[in-house]
Amino acid sequence: MAKDNITQLPASAKTNGRTVTFGVCSAGDPRIDEAARSRCARIVETIASRVARQVKLPDGSPVQVVWSPTLIDGEKQADGVGRQFRQAGVDAVICTPDTWAFPQLSLISLLALLPRETPVNITCGNSAPKPGVVYAHAVNGALAQAGRLTHLNVGTWPDTGANPKPTDATIAALVDWCYAAATFAGLKGRRVVIFGHDSMGMETALAHVNPTRQFFGLEITRLDMKLLADLLNKRAYDAKELTRLRGWLTRQLGDRLDLSQPGAAEKLDQSLAMYLIFRNLLAELDAVGGGFMNQLEWASDVRGLPLPIADLAESLLNSTFDHNGRKTIMPFATEADVQGLLTMLVGTWLSGGNPPLFMDFRKVWEPWEIRALAEKLQVSFTGEELWAQRGLVDGDNSGSASLNWAGRPGDRAADLLKAIAMPGADLGYFPGGGNSVTFITPGGIEGIASRLAYSELSGMFSLIWDQASTVDLPPALAATVAQSSNPTWPHTWVTPRYASMVEYKQYAPANHFHMTWNLAPARLQYWMDLTNVLSVAPWSARPVFIENVDRPQPLLHLLNGGEMTAKCRRAGRA
Repeated sequence: MAKDNITQLPASAKTNGRTVTFGVCSAGDPRIDEAARSRCARIVETIASRVARQVKLPDGSPVQVVWSPTLIDGEKQADGVGRQFRQAGVDAVICTPDTWAFPQLSLISLLALLPRETPVNITCGNSAPKPGVVYAHAVNGALAQAGRLTHLNVGTWPDTGANPKPTDATIAALVDWCYAAATFAGLKGRRVVIFGHDSMGMETALAHVNPTRQFFGLEITRLDMKLLADLLNKRAYDAKELTRLRGWLTRQLGDRLDLSQPGAAEKLDQSLAMYLIFRNLLAELDAVGGGFMNQLEWASDVRGLPLPIADLAESLLNSTFDHNGRKTIMPFATEADVQGLLTMLVGTWLSGGNPPLFMDFRKVWEPWEIRALAEKLQVSFTGEELWAQRGLVDGDNSGSASLNWAGRPGDRAADLLKAIAMPGADLGYFPGGGNSVTFITPGGIEGIASRLAYSELSGMFSLIWDQASTVDLPPALAATVAQSSNPTWPHTWVTPRYASMVEYKQYAPANHFHMTWNLAPARLQYWMDLTNVLSVAPWSARPVFIENVDRPQPLLHLLNGGEMTAKCRRAGRA
């Protein structure tokens, strides 16, 4: 019997080393001369090279890029390149036309060989001689008419020359899209792990299992906290590594590590052991994120045996370092907040691995209120300070705040740790004891503050978001603001760019919100398009479109009544 058409797969399949693959190609017209054909192929290679160099996954590894020197003149070439893309495992397609071509004979035929949800970007110059931009509009319009989401990037490169180079702005717009496509494709088929059930009955933190599968391709593995308690009692971790972790922490913090509460030393060891247990379980399950219920059963319910809080464990998972040195961030939400976890996970992927911040949406200090407090404390200020002009949100929560937010982007771990203290846990909240983590984030860090939400009415996810920055407060004012909530927890003073404080405090979708630094709005918007998440930025001061900040609306949205209506129609809910 012939066996050359049957292959036995290896007995053990590897799950590590996953990547995202981009396929770059160009349509062509069979009538163009060899010089034009060679120029088209060089543009494809140039774009492929720039994407390969500039787009990275959260662990720092580069995405994979394949490119075709074959111009897609017709169906034969479309089938050939399409099959090559399929065999290469292409997750997203970039078409870089430099000449007129025929939509149905080229890109449309190629896409028929790939999954319908494959992200598609059409990047072209704005040239006149052999107008690739004309083809770009033709194929983009044809795909939009067919209900296919595409993103058009009409950029700039020289009209003439054998090897034209796209402008930096053209590449920057493409790179933003690539990060969104990598996040969209890279999270499909992955999983997050939630320890415990719905924390404190917070409906806004629920694990919406089927919608999360449908919109993001993510699985949610749910493990009971009894497993954690059992592993802790069994000492199912490397005791020598725990000793190294404890020694590292003691050396770095010194007397800022408070062990004055009864049984504090033993409880600290238990808390540190939780980090090792979390880390090992998440690695075993090949997870990309996680969350831990903590309240109420684990650390707070006196009907049982409250255990030490895991604040440092959660913070370390969200950080770029631990006792072993530099590491990849594992977005991890306290209070088993799944919507918070998803928000942080997406921010970390879109930014190429930047640390997420988990915060309570605590007290909103309107400008008049924070100025009045400063005057009462006799704190001098000019009125030009951002906090005095626009107010702030006191973002703080026991647990989950990345240690990187104790400083600025790029700060060394040793310097960050100098700004961190670990006071004894607030026993009113956490009778199980242990240690909190506390710091005050410095001002001047810019990024996006946001929060995912789900609605049964629409069956869709929304993201409420705004650009934001952190602010510094004068020491006496900072101490009073921190004391008004809880001084033993991390504090980040956040000021949104466009939302007024009246708007901000009314439109929060939950009691938690999150921030990722150096995240471009266009990346977030591209990702919301690809995942069909509703964009909610209802701030009266924000323009509908900000040039060189926002991504251009996909034509599909414009032809179907606008972004909101088009996304609802795509979700099958007109």
